[in-house]
Amino acid sequence: MIHAFTPARPSLRRIGLRITLVTALLAIPVLVGCGEAGGTGAGSAATDQQTGQPVPAGGGQVVRTPQIRIGGVGVTAEIADNEELRGKGLMNRDSLAENHGMLFVYGAAQVRSFWMRNTRISLDIAFIDANGVIINIEQMEPQSDQNYYSQGPMLYALEMDQGWFEANGVGPGDRLEF
Repeated sequence: MIHAFTPARPSLRRIGLRITLVTALLAIPVLVGCGEAGGTGAGSAATDQQTGQPVPAGGGQVVRTPQIRIGGVGVTAEIADNEELRGKGLMNRDSLAENHGMLFVYGAAQVRSFWMRNTRISLDIAFIDANGVIINIEQMEPQSDQNYYSQGPMLYALEMDQGWFEANGVGPGDRLEF
């Protein structure tokens, strides 16, 4: 998940140190969380658990949930393509429906990191470049401030239940299709 950076946190000094270190190691990274690093995470599920239909997000906007393919496997993906949706990500959820995930979409490709603050479920994240090719996949543990980084400039990130990519034979080099 991705969360927008908000500096009104007691750990601002620690975040500042991380940003300095990341910048030194990875050029110009943007911190992201499961949600983006620094996000508030106040949010609810974006689809009705019984009907599977999109429901309004916090600001009343409806989250789009198109079918996509990753490595040839069909997935229903909630689209997080603005700061508010990326900031909430999959925080405060207890589960994901089978073959459902969240696709984070950005306007420019760059190295980014995600964390799992306020995220209760174990997730895998696939970092995907501007050509739709998976760069790397990371396993993320719930309720953690550890940062998980893309190994190159990414334009998309797909979060799925932990183990989903391996169970479906999807890995680095496979493609995202809309």
